[in-house]
Amino acid sequence: MPATEDEPPIRALNAEEAQRLREQYPQLKLWKVVAAQGVVGVLAALAAWGLTGKQEAGWSAAYGALAVVLPAAIFARGLTARFASRSASRAAAAFMTWEMVKIALTIGMLAMAPKWVSALSWPALLAGLVLTVKVYWVSLAFSTRKRVPT
Repeated sequence: MPATEDEPPIRALNAEEAQRLREQYPQLKLWKVVAAQGVVGVLAALAAWGLTGKQEAGWSAAYGALAVVLPAAIFARGLTARFASRSASRAAAAFMTWEMVKIALTIGMLAMAPKWVSALSWPALLAGLVLTVKVYWVSLAFSTRKRVPT
């Protein structure tokens, strides 16, 4: 597509420009997001227990968080494996495959919740799940802030 007057032409970056761009916009580290999700999940479980005074609510919220954190950890492990990034097509296939695994595992864990969590509280479980999922967006918001060049 030809460049318009508002858009400069697209050109390849040299090594120095690419390095400067990477420093200015660092990548989001998957394992940091998974760790943050774990922390938020623990806090959600403690909050559910503290606010309701019921241990069952805490366990339910913890299980909701686990239904996010465990699949996310498996997803991160799959994407950071050596074979997943050898080429663009392999990286895309690995992403799709591990994302499907993550979704299937989450659905399976939610389906098994009534059997695995005694006195399950669905509102607490969903609160733990939603709060833990929101870590993705918070991490993304904080990671995309533009660094000021020095």
